[in-house]
Amino acid sequence: MLGQDSRAASRVAPGADAVRGIRLTRGKEGRLTAYAPAEGGIRRWTESRPGSLVWEPPVLLPVPGLSDLTVTQDANSYVHLVGRRERRTADRRTTVDVVYAIQYQSGRAVTEWRSLGNPHKDPQDAAALGVPAVVVTGTGMVHVFVRKADGGLTLRRERSDGKWRGWEDRKGVTGVEGGLAGIALSSGRMELFATTTEGTLHWFQKEPGGVLGDGYPARLAVARDTLAVLETGPDRPTFYWTDPGGRGVVAYRAGGWPMALGGAPGEGPHTAVRTFLDGYDCTVLAHRGAEGTAVVGVGVTEDEGNGMWWSDTGLRCLAAPALAQDVFGRLVVAVVGEDGVPKVARQTDEPGLTLSEWRTL
Repeated sequence: MLGQDSRAASRVAPGADAVRGIRLTRGKEGRLTAYAPAEGGIRRWTESRPGSLVWEPPVLLPVPGLSDLTVTQDANSYVHLVGRRERRTADRRTTVDVVYAIQYQSGRAVTEWRSLGNPHKDPQDAAALGVPAVVVTGTGMVHVFVRKADGGLTLRRERSDGKWRGWEDRKGVTGVEGGLAGIALSSGRMELFATTTEGTLHWFQKEPGGVLGDGYPARLAVARDTLAVLETGPDRPTFYWTDPGGRGVVAYRAGGWPMALGGAPGEGPHTAVRTFLDGYDCTVLAHRGAEGTAVVGVGVTEDEGNGMWWSDTGLRCLAAPALAQDVFGRLVVAVVGEDGVPKVARQTDEPGLTLSEWRTL
């Protein structure tokens, strides 16, 4: 553990909310990295070696004005960081843009932050830009989706030569609200899911590199800013959210019916990961519960109808937990505690999913 002075340096930005919670990734060489918002940018912690209980001291990745952060990895395990940034001008106006950087290796510097701009010219509309979602396909092409001020959807993506196209509006899309859930599947296809004032919209490619198509509408009830997605079968994603009617967590796969999984989630998104427990392919879900504590649920992958087993860790947190597997396949849970300091717990050798004591980063 770090000393008192180091712990103070480890605290995340005050007022961190569910959208800005901690993130976990595992690099190609097996080391875990945690990212969390901090004053002046992003605070990053990296395992000293793969699977270690010791983490290196935190490093600040400077990006002043960052209001929201999205983190994803591509097929090469490169970490793509996309954020929404707010800055004050000399005349006290607020400017908003989307920024982007890559980390190629655990513990190493990220590339220079690049501004992708803002699709709005009007300052008032620009300030209402949503939180970006990033999807990186198997070919390495980066797609950044973001909700517009009027409830529309727009996209910026890389060209094959590495240069970026301009903003591309998705024609006819209205009423989008809250965060987006996008995924690059193992087949190379991409899917995107959004909540709207009328229900949901679901975009998908029929083949890798194909047209994303029009958003398929459905009158599904989804609590705002609670979406998550996980590939639970070959080329098959499952979307998770909180039911606004009080049925807890919901799982949905295209062509099927939404399934109520129970639990008592509070505000904020869910986190999902697959892992093997006692020889079974299981899905682990995590969220900040209604009582403000980190809650973890376990069920057999794509057999949610036979039950999810929910466990309240009892640790109060500021935002949704993050989940990842370490190099030995052990599940790791990371949270930002009420004191603003990140903490991690790791799966033990006991049967089922038993977590160790929380350790402060």
